[in-house]
Amino acid sequence: MSKRIAVYGSTGSIGTQTLEVIRENPTLFSAEVITAHNNVDLLIEQAIEFKPNIVVISNETLYSKINNALSPLGIKVYAGEKALIEVAASDVYDLMLAAIVGYAGLSSTLAAIEAGKQIALANKETLVVAGDLVTQMVIKHKSLLIPVDSEHSAIFQCLVGEHQNAIEKIILTASGGPFLGKKPNYLINVKKDHALQHPNWAMGAKITIDSASLMNKGLEMIEAKWLFGLENDQIDVLVHPQSIIHSMVQFEDGSVKAQMGLPDMKLPIQYAMGFPNRIKNNHKRLEFKNYPSLTFEAPDTKTFRNLALAKDAMYQGGNAPCILNAANEVVVDAFLRNKISFLEMSDIIEKCLGKISHIALPGLNDYIESNTETRKYASSLI
Repeated sequence: MSKRIAVYGSTGSIGTQTLEVIRENPTLFSAEVITAHNNVDLLIEQAIEFKPNIVVISNETLYSKINNALSPLGIKVYAGEKALIEVAASDVYDLMLAAIVGYAGLSSTLAAIEAGKQIALANKETLVVAGDLVTQMVIKHKSLLIPVDSEHSAIFQCLVGEHQNAIEKIILTASGGPFLGKKPNYLINVKKDHALQHPNWAMGAKITIDSASLMNKGLEMIEAKWLFGLENDQIDVLVHPQSIIHSMVQFEDGSVKAQMGLPDMKLPIQYAMGFPNRIKNNHKRLEFKNYPSLTFEAPDTKTFRNLALAKDAMYQGGNAPCILNAANEVVVDAFLRNKISFLEMSDIIEKCLGKISHIALPGLNDYIESNTETRKYASSLI
């Protein structure tokens, strides 16, 4: 029987590539649920092609348009945040591909965890915002998180068969983004068009800006802490411009395992969907002769301060990563709308971390309130 997939965020970069994997493997997977927030035209196209059981548009003002288009096809159409949560908790699918970008993806992912679902997690913010709470819920409800981020998928793959062996540390690799080697006197003038030109990966706008500022790597450090049960000092970041080694694990005997491949998100997506089995594909293969030199360097955290701020938030713990994430989502949106400069993003995030009250042992309501308060304060600084 094919595995029924709920693609939360089907019109985004990860979502569209997930549907490509389903298209390439129709006997293995079916798109049972697809969701989007605003991109109603693409969502309708996807529904017509993949014929899911359920479609959810979280922007309720678009319900009539999509319902009129799809109800004659017998596809159930729902709208709103409540519908996203209710469908996430239902029995109509086997695995959720959680690809809603940012904090917006938290509530539906929590609902899937409470329902004991398998979750292919592409929404790193779920663990950044509420990692302690989420990991406790996963254990309580016997859910399963399989990482989709290329770096965390690499670590996950390296750890298969190593459950009895202690990790000394993990090494998350970073491409360095489009501004690798640049200094503040250059970055002060960059615009969104420059920041969106990632040298290796094709990603959505938000994650591409995060990659350019190295915030993405900071968020990945926090996510890795919770995914793999690590201490803060067991997580390193290394800049690897070629993006061939996706991350590494060093064990206590000094051995290092790495997962390698071309920079193509369809590979970790497919791995997460098919786990524990690898699925044959016709994707382009890595030819080592085309990469005669693989290089590594330490990240420049003085210039790219977001990585240092994220690391500080990870060490501080509590609601600090939630504050970091909320502030970052606000400033990235402002940068994409040309409201602030590239370097001002770090300034505002730092001010938010200093302003919003720290809570050492937050509950869900504390996370929600910290997120709301931070967004309000960050917006007031723009």
